[in-house]
Amino acid sequence: MRDRLDEEVAPMAHADWTLHPDRALPSDPVVRPIAREIVDHTLRLPIVSMHGHVDAGLLARDEPFPDPAALLVVPDHYLVRMLVSQGVPHDALGVPRLDGRPVETDPRVVWRAFASHWHLFRGTPTRYWMEHVLVDVLGVRERLSADSADRVYDHLVERLSDPAYRPRALFERFGIEILATTDPATSTLPDHAALAAEGWGDRVVPTFRPDALLHVARPGWRADVERLGVVTGTTIGSYRDLVSALEERRRAFVAAGARATDHGHLSADAVPLDDSVAERIVADALRGRVEERDAAAFSGHMLFEMARMSTEDGLVMQLHPGVLRDHDPAVFAARGPDVGYDIPVPTEYVHALRPLLESFGHHPNLRLVLFTVDEDTFSRELAPLAGVYPAVRLGAPWWFLDTPDGMRRYREAVTDTAGLYNTTGFVDDTRAFCSIPARHDLARRIDAGFLARLVAEHRLDLDEAIESAVDLAYRIPREAYAAPRTGNAFPSEPDMATAAKEHA
Repeated sequence: MRDRLDEEVAPMAHADWTLHPDRALPSDPVVRPIAREIVDHTLRLPIVSMHGHVDAGLLARDEPFPDPAALLVVPDHYLVRMLVSQGVPHDALGVPRLDGRPVETDPRVVWRAFASHWHLFRGTPTRYWMEHVLVDVLGVRERLSADSADRVYDHLVERLSDPAYRPRALFERFGIEILATTDPATSTLPDHAALAAEGWGDRVVPTFRPDALLHVARPGWRADVERLGVVTGTTIGSYRDLVSALEERRRAFVAAGARATDHGHLSADAVPLDDSVAERIVADALRGRVEERDAAAFSGHMLFEMARMSTEDGLVMQLHPGVLRDHDPAVFAARGPDVGYDIPVPTEYVHALRPLLESFGHHPNLRLVLFTVDEDTFSRELAPLAGVYPAVRLGAPWWFLDTPDGMRRYREAVTDTAGLYNTTGFVDDTRAFCSIPARHDLARRIDAGFLARLVAEHRLDLDEAIESAVDLAYRIPREAYAAPRTGNAFPSEPDMATAAKEHA
């Protein structure tokens, strides 16, 4: 029976692989035509990619991509975690070990392992993104399977050898207007400097990520503090020295074109400490004997300090708490971070952020963008906060929620209280460069579907829905992450008018 079924299904696997023009749009026959009309106004808009983890060196070097496995499989923790959950070991996927012990190094073998398990991704956003990359970006015309794995691999090798598929050529083809990377506070940003020297300085910008320096109990913290001292030309022997060095690095990032900071804390706690307490905690940490309770309090205090600094230098402050990193310590010890073992935890925002918002929530120079992977907080906490504090905006559904259904639930949960314009548009948060257009495509389709339902229910006129879709896809993120101007992250009125006119 199974053999007969395989024979019947096999011809389907070789059928021409295409993307349906109505993918991810609502199935309702009344709503779908409206959504189709709305999304048609957004799919060709420029991409504003203001939160991601693409390596700036990829564009600075502009070298051909490596083999298909190294490009599409090994670094993709979304993909890897699914395969591992079904018993495919990390070694078989070529995920390197920190101790240098051997893993699979033949990229064709790694690709076969992925292709033969393609069915595992049915219904997942990974499937949607990867289909877009393979079909629309790389021109694959045969559906993945164990049988087609080698033919697809050979096709991809040929494509990746073509200069039209180098990073900068794809950057232009994707229609990326600006791309923000995420960079440690201690980085001297050499790749950004090289890009700026070639005229790319306004198109690829850094983002200030100080996490390694704010969590004083983290292994390696003292080494990172020493590195910060080297970069700033100072000796960091106190809390005040640490704050001054961080302020200096923020100035260097602003000079390099940075628009934002990025903070990945376990908690949203932002309770300030007395300077004397902060000094004691840093002194203990420098001696290597800080207590966990003090370390957590110091991390919250430094979030408050980061908000204070943003009121002075105008950098947008992004906060995405609520993820327990490296849930399996054995995997972390063997492979390091970012291999799929980061797990969401419940997150509280109302009380945690109250001290910060009491001090800065109405400050004209602060824009605080809040992300979550705890969707229980969408309507109960995040939307009410963004719906009253001028400094607060809601970031896009992120990580485990950047799915078709997750994004729909987000719009349905937050719009009643926060509206559309207290959000920041979509951020792709990806390390997978080729998936950037796929992720923005999906977000634009989901927003079109949400707005189309409002039109069908006579809650919006069609012209308003089209204007809102354009705003969500392009104008809102461009304004939300405007470059600091004299310490102000908000764009001036002429800039807002120009942006609206360009894409009216």
